[in-house]
Amino acid sequence: MRKLKVTELNRMTSDEYRDSSKTPLVIVLDCVRSMYNVGSIFRTADAFRVEAVYLCGLTGTPPHAEIHKTALGAEETVEWHYHTDTLDTIRYLKQEGYILFAVEQAEGSISLCDITLEDHCKYAVILGHEVKGIRQEVVNECDYCVEIPQFGTKHSLNVAVAGGIVIWTFFNGLATKSFATNFTN
Repeated sequence: MRKLKVTELNRMTSDEYRDSSKTPLVIVLDCVRSMYNVGSIFRTADAFRVEAVYLCGLTGTPPHAEIHKTALGAEETVEWHYHTDTLDTIRYLKQEGYILFAVEQAEGSISLCDITLEDHCKYAVILGHEVKGIRQEVVNECDYCVEIPQFGTKHSLNVAVAGGIVIWTFFNGLATKSFATNFTN
């Protein structure tokens, strides 16, 4: 087995990426304070062709050296928006027809293993502050809370790691639907 060179990966150009089909998923960051976490979310969003990333509250925005260090340029390809108020952002997304999933440990949360995604729907995943999580008033506005099952002694994951797991799960659930036929474009 031989490791592939970057030149052998046949990745699309930035222009091709911008013009390509996207996963019907947006990510909302509610007061994520670490620029490295923000950059990691951008990189994962690029990998799975997420529609957009919404940076809200105290979440940092590009251009920023720490974001770029982990995003490796994905902050230049993934569409992003900054809004001061997360509540306004998710209310707007709901009005636009997105189904809102807070990634949070909460009463009545759904295990990530048990979510069912429909190919005709658009989804928004909300990720929160590294210590405090998603603010309660934001959780209150969401349609669902989804929780990542964990079996060790810790009760939480790093927000970028949690984001990666959730983004992959949503992508995988949607890519198996009719969306996948358009994904190569």
